[in-house]
Parts: sequence; structure tokens; C-alpha cells
Amino acid sequence: MSYTHLCPEERYYIEIELKKGTSQNKIAEALERSQSNISREIKRNTGQRGYRHKQAEDFAQERHKNKPKEVKLTDEIKGIVNVRIEDDWSPEQIAGRLKQEGIISLHHETIYQHILADKKAGGELYKHLRHQNKTYRKRYGSAHNRTGIPNRVDIDERPEEVNNRKRIGGWEADTIIGKNHKGAIVTLDERVSKLRLAFPLAGKKAQYVLDATILMLDPIKSFVKTITFDNGKEFTLHEKIAEALGCDTYFATPYSSWERGQNENANGLLRQYFPKVMELIDVTIKEVFIAVDKLNSRPKKCLNYKTPYEVFEELTGIDMKNLLGYVLMTSVFPIERRST
Repeated sequence: MSYTHLCPEERYYIEIELKKGTSQNKIAEALERSQSNISREIKRNTGQRGYRHKQAEDFAQERHKNKPKEVKLTDEIKGIVNVRIEDDWSPEQIAGRLKQEGIISLHHETIYQHILADKKAGGELYKHLRHQNKTYRKRYGSAHNRTGIPNRVDIDERPEEVNNRKRIGGWEADTIIGKNHKGAIVTLDERVSKLRLAFPLAGKKAQYVLDATILMLDPIKSFVKTITFDNGKEFTLHEKIAEALGCDTYFATPYSSWERGQNENANGLLRQYFPKVMELIDVTIKEVFIAVDKLNSRPKKCLNYKTPYEVFEELTGIDMKNLLGYVLMTSVFPIERRST
């Protein structure tokens, strides 16, 4: 028989029967409990005036309240959690990765409570939680206006294997703009691995976007099959990009940002580091690369809590973290960052 705690009704029965002089064996038999259960109950919960059911219930509740609880957030686990919070991982990402790595099974709410406790103690872990701002949305003129993009191919003509994410090499592209339209960042996202690339620009000129896109994708152009662009005029040189990289280019429908949902969402995450109130004209290449590295190092639920770096390497054999680091160290950046 599996043990369960005695309920108040059972304790009341014990008190009445003890006053009658009923033996512990008889009480145990009537309650369908073992004699040791009843003996232990009486011994632990008897006061100076004998066994009384209300007092016994209070004693039992107090012991349960003071019973040492299983501590999951040990100092060691807190150390691991803190490092990943400081790397801007979300509590859900941390919990998922800890479970995947066989370290511990934690609920993400436990991690949120840890962050809250740290904040109340004067800590700053909470500052690494993602801002809940709306993701960036580009504003267009009338949907009926001509885009002015030569030889534009609509997203409806994009191959199904790209739409269904059956093949690596489908990229989405856009730009985010600094406050007062000062500076910009061109962003690229691979649809299967969720890998993100980004590069700061002096402005939205099509030539800047052309140079930056080729610079970022040329080292991996064998895994660039398609690029789906936003309808901004900065992508008017898409044909030169396609020629340089040997890929096909497509454009989302105006006012239909969900057609590039991954890129739009990732732009919102990048805004954690470069908010809308910030001019981007003085943002350095290193600052952008550090932010991108953080995003690519976060495990994602949709990737079974693997990181974009890990999935991209599994599918291509390319270690993008080291490749991006090499590009940064060699500082081969032909793009004019301070032109107007």
C-alpha cells in the first residue's frame, strides 16, 4: 500500500478511538493503515494534553512547511543560468538547452523567478531580457504604386522547396533604419537554419546594400539559392546581386511583411541592441557582428534548442562563427561607411 498523509478526518477518528481505549492495531485496521503509520502519527503529534486532532494537524502542517525542499537552482546551476542570461538567452531557451544537454530539467518560470529575485537584490540580470517592442515594420506608399524595382519577380513564383523550407539556401533580406534616417543595417536570414547576418551602412543607397550583401554571402554562395527581398528601393540592384552570387531573387508582396516573417522577427531581436531611438550612422562593424553572434549563439525552440550556428554547420559543414570571426579580424571591408 503506498503511503499517503493522514487527513483531518482520520486524525479526528484517532482522537475519538484513543479516548475509548481502542488499540492502535484496531485503529489501523479500521482506517486501512499500517500499525506503524498510526504509531508514528501518535508519537509525533501528541502534546502535553494527549493526542488532539486539531493540534496534530497543525504539527503535521508545520513540519511539512519546514521540510527541506529539493533545490534545483544550486549555485552551480545558477552560475550556468547567469552566464546564458548575460548572453541574452531567454529563460525558455536556457531551460530547453539545459534539458537537451542532460544537465537539469527546469521550468522557464523558475528562471524568471531567479531573475526577479536578483533584481530585488539589486542585480542587473533583468536588463538582458528581451524588450517586448513591436518588430520593425517598413512603411510603404500605396500598395497600388509601382515599386520602381526593375525585373522584379513576385514571391508567388518562388519554388515550393523554398516555401516549405525543404532546402537550405533560401534567404530573406531587409534593412533597418536609424533615427532621423541616419545610418542603416542590412540584414539577411537563412530560412532553414535561422542563421542571421547583418552589416552596418552609411545609408540606404542601393550600391551600399549591393556591396554588403555580396560581401556577407560570397564566402558561402554555394548555399545561397534564393533571396527574398523587401520592396525598398535599396534593393533595385538585385540583379547584380543575383549575378554575383548565382542565385534567384524574389520580392514579397507590399504590405505583406509576414511573407518574410523570419527576417521581420529577427529584425525585432536586433533592435534590442540598436533601438529605433538610436541613430545608426556611428555604429561600427564590430558592434553589429557582436550582436549577430549573440543571436546566432542562442538555442531556438524551433531548432530543438540547437543554435543557428550548430544547425547551419550540420547542414553545410561550415563553421560560420569562425568564418565571421575571420572576416572581422581581417577587416576586409570595401564598403564606404561614412559616405552621405
